[in-house]
Amino acid sequence: MRPLPAARPAASCTGQDDGPTRLATYDSGMTVPVNPRLARLHPYPFERLRELTAGITPNPDFAPISLGIGEPRHAAPALIAEAINGAMKSLSAYPATAGTPQLREAIAGWIARRYGLALDPATQVLPVNGSREALFAIAQTVVDSTRPGATVVCPNPFYQIYEGAALLAGAEVAFANADPARNFAVDWSQIDAATWARTQLLYVCSPGNPSGAVMPLAEWQALFELSDRHGFVIASDECYSEIYFRAEGEGAAPLGSLEAAARLGRGDFRNLIAFTSLSKRSNVPGLRSGFVAGDAALLKKFLLYRTYHGSAMSPIVQAASIAAWGDEAHVVENRARYRQKFAEVTPLLAEVLDVALPDAGFYLWAAVPGGNDVAFAQGLLAQYNLAVLPGSLLAREAHGYNPGAGRIRLALVADEAECLEAAHRIVSFTKSRP
Repeated sequence: MRPLPAARPAASCTGQDDGPTRLATYDSGMTVPVNPRLARLHPYPFERLRELTAGITPNPDFAPISLGIGEPRHAAPALIAEAINGAMKSLSAYPATAGTPQLREAIAGWIARRYGLALDPATQVLPVNGSREALFAIAQTVVDSTRPGATVVCPNPFYQIYEGAALLAGAEVAFANADPARNFAVDWSQIDAATWARTQLLYVCSPGNPSGAVMPLAEWQALFELSDRHGFVIASDECYSEIYFRAEGEGAAPLGSLEAAARLGRGDFRNLIAFTSLSKRSNVPGLRSGFVAGDAALLKKFLLYRTYHGSAMSPIVQAASIAAWGDEAHVVENRARYRQKFAEVTPLLAEVLDVALPDAGFYLWAAVPGGNDVAFAQGLLAQYNLAVLPGSLLAREAHGYNPGAGRIRLALVADEAECLEAAHRIVSFTKSRP
């Protein structure tokens, strides 16, 4: 069979919906249906950055360094590789979408140790192939686009998946901007009552990306009350929860959504699902493993969606995940490495940038002199072969401004020596600018 010719967008696929069916046109003239909602998606931040830096030749006198992508680069713990090797024979059977009882019990056990909560592994926990795909899929599960004004609320700046999930589910997106006066915690009061009334899903990210801000109990209480009043689901993205900077001990770890709900007497976790991943916690972004936990009624519907979507986790990944969730020593060691890096890098950068230690996470959210984050990133790449992510690419203009403008996101994911070298380059570059 000859392969199909490459498709090119039809002339009508440029903006507004032309009716129930959009078409993509092949060079041969043949047309195929296309979901018109795909045209609403924005380019991913890194795609936009590539366009903005396409004509730049980085200075070859410096080895390339990237602080742009939040991809953990510490070594994965050996126990995960050992578990993978020991599970190779498990590939002879199809895995269940709900995962094995052993995996769900391992996840519930970690939740009990981390948050002091006793969840039912059979009904309140579900493994997922990384938090990213689950954060996308939850919108497809809970959003009813036939209801007028279907709306998804998310923070701004934000993880691009929230917006894409909302748009492909047929919803509009309302943004709540981060507040610089409160360490870039989200100002949920920017969402008016009429918008909350149309809201079907709220994305929360705590610790936040890119700011690292952690939501306190009082803010959780306010969001839970809004959810009760209007009936929307809260999807709490907590993938950075295990990287924080206070000394080990009681009260050091960030507050989680399920923990907050339990403290407020909401033990059924109604309309609440927490999303967590091994990627950052255990330095295994390529494993694609995480879980969702919370409202049993919602998880039952989510499992139904995922069963049809084909989202079962590989048995090998399940075995590795059981090992990872059962061990905390490698997490403590990983956290100590981040704590050391941030302690060394942050004071250096604070000499030339407006930057401070975040509550948690592995990003620094720094204001640049002059306020032009794109020009700063372009100059840094050209002169010092160092890539950073302009903050304006992580946000949308809302409430009259772009809350990411004038800032850059620095992912301190490389080893200590490389992060320190990057910091020195930023200092030199900033001091050399007029």
